[in-house]
Amino acid sequence: MYGSCARRAAVGAAGAVVLLVSGCSSSGGGGSKDGASPSAVTQQPKGDDPYWVNPDGNAAQQVAAYTKSGDAENAGLIRKIASQPTGEWIGPDNPQAEAEGFTEAAQKADRDALLVLYNIPHRDCGQHSAGGAADGNAYRAWVDKVAQGIADRRATVILEPDAVLHMVNECTPEEFHEERYDLLKDAVERLKRQPGVKVYLDAGNAGWQKPDALFQPLQRAGIGEADGFAVNVSNFQTTAASTEFGKALSEKVGGKHFVIDTSRNGNGPYTGGDPAENWCNPPGRALGETPSTETGEALVDAYVWVKRPGESDGDCRGGPKAGDWWADYALGLARNTK
Repeated sequence: MYGSCARRAAVGAAGAVVLLVSGCSSSGGGGSKDGASPSAVTQQPKGDDPYWVNPDGNAAQQVAAYTKSGDAENAGLIRKIASQPTGEWIGPDNPQAEAEGFTEAAQKADRDALLVLYNIPHRDCGQHSAGGAADGNAYRAWVDKVAQGIADRRATVILEPDAVLHMVNECTPEEFHEERYDLLKDAVERLKRQPGVKVYLDAGNAGWQKPDALFQPLQRAGIGEADGFAVNVSNFQTTAASTEFGKALSEKVGGKHFVIDTSRNGNGPYTGGDPAENWCNPPGRALGETPSTETGEALVDAYVWVKRPGESDGDCRGGPKAGDWWADYALGLARNTK
């Protein structure tokens, strides 16, 4: 059971961002004095990839470092990551400023921001990304600040990875369930007051729970008012398996559309170790389909990179703490990509 509870170890810590004088950057990032990206990362064509590429993210900074040292081969590999839009995880301390910074930068580039909210109380069942808001009132206030920061700008929000799944698999104690359902439903409602926001409620992945176990909890969590749901966040299930899983779940929640996290699913899930730990920095994985709204599937609104490739799942298999940038792992993902 705890293999699922902990499988997103990195993503909470990855939400930390630094707001710079020149704009908004992911943790460890820094822009050049003239505002240009030191790694010359540019936006993808808007037609099939409307999401904003952060030119100052960890991957972009790594490209710049390799370029400066003359390591063209590794710079080229990491550029596979740096050139794609990835989720910006809103941290706990400055939600309004962070949401404003990311969405303003995206608007200036004529793109949509991709934001991830991961601050639900009693988060991650005490595992690597344990934490979250102190209580329900603090969480509601935090979500309200995020919404104020977004204002009328365009943003796609992935709402609370694992929050529903961890109730279904009884990882989150039952005493917290009723409040969590209310918090998720309220969060959907609050975010949808912003005219440019799309909300996708996290719905787990094809490797764990079945749609029959998920659809009623999703309904209680407000899926009816959301734009849809997200599958495979920070996981490694194939796009084909995720699509079939999503279609089956969609039938049970009123035909809702969904998005698939394809950030690290190029080689599918790892099966060579302890199943309880196969979520944590598994070897031999690869980048999946690049972000796009051209999926060829009517119900699949987009392939998105919610998990930021190259950020550790936790201190396992030689990795740094959850959310820290790990250049060697990022290189492996890029090298293994077909």
